[in-house]
Amino acid sequence: MQTMDAIDATPEGALASPAVARNREPILAALKAHMPARGAVLEIAAGSGEHAVAFARALPGLEWTPSDPSAEARASIAAWAEAAGLPNLRPPRALDVLDEAGWPEGPFNAVVCINMIHISPWAATVGLMKLAGRVLPVGGLLVAYGPYREAEVPLASSNAAFDESLRARDPAWGLRDRDEVAAAAKAEGLALTRRVEMPANNLMLLFRKVGG
Repeated sequence: MQTMDAIDATPEGALASPAVARNREPILAALKAHMPARGAVLEIAAGSGEHAVAFARALPGLEWTPSDPSAEARASIAAWAEAAGLPNLRPPRALDVLDEAGWPEGPFNAVVCINMIHISPWAATVGLMKLAGRVLPVGGLLVAYGPYREAEVPLASSNAAFDESLRARDPAWGLRDRDEVAAAAKAEGLALTRRVEMPANNLMLLFRKVGG
């Protein structure tokens, strides 16, 4: 499971991410403003599973399916889900955006991806967009949260340092240019419709599947 935070195992066998405690409420507030009231949601790179539990609990009209390529992450998601006992939280799926053979058929009303794009190779972003373009119906929503580079916005010093640390850990990682991400989405029939500023110099980018 890729993360830049230290993660400690809980007594129940689940994993706990400090990043979730910091960003859960702001992300949830944004989701409440833009997600459909009802429907099916696919979460990509769900990590520890804490987001999935929090969002499924707060958005009971949505059937939430978390996924992650990491067996460790899926075990944690399952532990959190068992403890929560939420009827709208589905079992975690083994899903890698780089492996189309394991992608679900859909459709899903929304796809949510939190803090993956910068902690993965560029091919993962391309895969995310291709997957979303395949499983979302026209009007369906893709949510991509994290830090980005923007040509018209000076890069915050904290984000510059974070980007440097990411590239030192893996040269294929790093903050992506927002317009390049939007171009990859457009190639799969997804239009960037909203840019939401989030705490700690993060953004929530909202894409909609367009027709024709």
